[in-house]
Amino acid sequence: MVVDQPADVLAIIIKCINFAAVKHKYQRRKDPEKTPYVNHVIGVAEILTEEANVQDVEVIQAAILHDTVEDTDTSFDEIEAQFGVNVCQLVKEVTDDKSLPKAERKRLQVEHAAGSSPSAKLIKLADKLYNLRDLERVSPEGWAPERVQEYYEWAQKVVNELRGTNKKLEDSLDEIFKRHCTS
Repeated sequence: MVVDQPADVLAIIIKCINFAAVKHKYQRRKDPEKTPYVNHVIGVAEILTEEANVQDVEVIQAAILHDTVEDTDTSFDEIEAQFGVNVCQLVKEVTDDKSLPKAERKRLQVEHAAGSSPSAKLIKLADKLYNLRDLERVSPEGWAPERVQEYYEWAQKVVNELRGTNKKLEDSLDEIFKRHCTS
């Protein structure tokens, strides 16, 4: 999708945020406050724009949409029809197959991380950074300390496969890993 004017960019981003808000409207994060889930996808896009200086509109769109297919009734066809082939492809790259067992999905995230496109790697880094900051703030309801620790260690394995993508995001993640991981 070619964007000629800043007003076009703003309209595209607002359309994307609205789409994600509608799709995630009944979802909540697992924190004690039950934060609206859409805050997460907007937060991932903010990390990309504010901390990684990403200005690629399609990357920001895919960041906003990164959990819609995985966590709602949205299809890839719907993403493509609304936001184009490139955005859809990025969303596909960062979407887990929920039909697989959780352990398999986590294993595949580590295995596929290094082969992801540079844009998908940026989204994955920002997603992990958002989630880990949230985890430092408060443990999700029902998570034992062992599960929290396992998440930090698994996230570090994923991030290690994404290295060389964005130093600032990687440095921020490394600060978190220093506080929580042994290796």
